[in-house]
Amino acid sequence: MQYRKLIINDKNKLIFGSAPRPVKTSRGLILGGGLVYPELNFTLPVMPINEDTFPKIKMQYEKIVTDAIERALKLHSNGVVFEFETLLEMTLKPALGIELVKIMNEVCEDYFQKFGFKSELRLTPNDLRDFERPPKMRTSGYLDLILELFEQGAACGGDLLSIESTGGKEIFDEAIMMCDIKQVIFALSVLGVRDMKFLWKKIVKIARDKGKIAGGDTACGFANTAMVLAENGYIPRIFSAIVRIASIVRSLIAIEEGATGPGKDCGYEGPFLKVIAGIPISMEGKTAACAHFSPLGNIAAACADLWSNESVQNIKLLGGMAPTVYLEQLEYDVRLFNAAISQGTTMAASLQKLLVESDAGKDPQALILSPESVLAIAKEIVKGSTYLEATINGILKALEILEEAILQKELMLEEREKIWLNNIREQVQEIPANENKFISELVPFLDNSKWIPAEYGL
Repeated sequence: MQYRKLIINDKNKLIFGSAPRPVKTSRGLILGGGLVYPELNFTLPVMPINEDTFPKIKMQYEKIVTDAIERALKLHSNGVVFEFETLLEMTLKPALGIELVKIMNEVCEDYFQKFGFKSELRLTPNDLRDFERPPKMRTSGYLDLILELFEQGAACGGDLLSIESTGGKEIFDEAIMMCDIKQVIFALSVLGVRDMKFLWKKIVKIARDKGKIAGGDTACGFANTAMVLAENGYIPRIFSAIVRIASIVRSLIAIEEGATGPGKDCGYEGPFLKVIAGIPISMEGKTAACAHFSPLGNIAAACADLWSNESVQNIKLLGGMAPTVYLEQLEYDVRLFNAAISQGTTMAASLQKLLVESDAGKDPQALILSPESVLAIAKEIVKGSTYLEATINGILKALEILEEAILQKELMLEEREKIWLNNIREQVQEIPANENKFISELVPFLDNSKWIPAEYGL
C-alpha cells in the first residue's frame, strides 16, 4: 500500500464538486475544481455492427454528441464530458473505435472553437481478455487490441482514458453466486491487484506519451454485478455491500500507478478513492436506471465531481433522442449541486445531508457510502501494510458500521439478512495476514481449468 494516510480527513470536505487534486482537461474543464459537470454515457440501439452498417453508426455517434451539445448550450451548461464505452466489435477492430473517437472529438472541437463550449471525451475500451477462457490476462492477443485503441484513440481526441478491467473475474463469478467471501477477496485483492498493476502501468504510459489524462478503473464487473444480483434477490444485500468494500483496493491501484482521475462513473468505490487519494470522481445514481436499478439513487451524488447516467441507448423518446433527454436530466441535477456550492459550504452541506439521509437507512449498500462511513472505512484501509490486510481492515470496519446501524434501528433490513454479518466476519477473520499463506491455503480449492496462475505472476 502506497497510501498510508487519507488526503481528506474531514467529512465536511468530502463534498460534491470539490477534490483536493483537481484535474484540468485539454479544453479547460477543471474537474473537482468547484463545479459538478454532467458526464453523458450512451450506446447504440440493438443493431449489427459491421462494415455495411458502419456509415450509419458514424452518423449516430456524430448526431448524439451534436444534439447533446446543442441542448447543453440552450441550458447554459458549464460543460460536459462524453463517455464513449466501446462495444465489443469496436475494440476487436480498433479502427472502428478510433474512427468514432475522431468523429466525436471533431464535433467537440468545432463547438469549442465557435462558441467556447468545453466538452471532452472519455475513452473506455472493453476488456476483451475476459472473452477468452481461461483468460490470458498478460499474454492474450486481445490485450494488443485494447492498447492499440487506447493509443490511437488518445491521439484522435480521447482525453480521458478509462477501462472496466476484469482481472480475477474468472474466480469471482462463481464465488459471488456461492457467497464465498474468501474467494471474492482472493479474486479482488490478490488477482485483481496484480492485474491492475500490470495493466495500468501500460495505460498510464500511453496517457503520458499522448499528453492525455489517465482517468481510472472501476470494479463494475465485480461490485456492480453483486449489486444487481442483490437487487434481484439472488444474494444478500449485506454480502453485496461487503463486495463493494472488497473492490476498493484493486481500484486504488490505478491511482498508485499514476492515474489522476476522474474515476469512472460505475465505480461506487469512487468516494473511498477520493478520500484516500484526493482525486475527482464520476458517480451515477438515479439517472442510471436506464442501465440498471440500484438503492443508491441520491447518496451516490454526495461527493460526485461528474454526474453520470451510466449508459442509455440512442432510441427515440417523446421528448427527443434518449441521450439528449438524459443530458438534460443530468444538467438539471448539476445545476442544483452548483447552486448549492455557489451559496457556500453550509448550503452545500445541507443538500448533501438530504442526498445522504434519503438513501442511507434503506439499504446497507447505501449506508456504506455515507461520508461518515466512507471516512471510517477508508481510515482502516490505509492502516493496512499490504493490499490484503487493507481489504480485510475495510471489510471488518464496514461490518461494524452495519451492525451498529442495525442495533440503533437506523438501517432497514430483513431479519434473514442479519445472519450474514457474523458469517462474513468469521470467514474474513480466518484469512491469514500473510498473503503467500492465504494463496497457498486457497488455491487448492480453486478450479484450475478456470484460471491460469502464471497470467497473474503466480
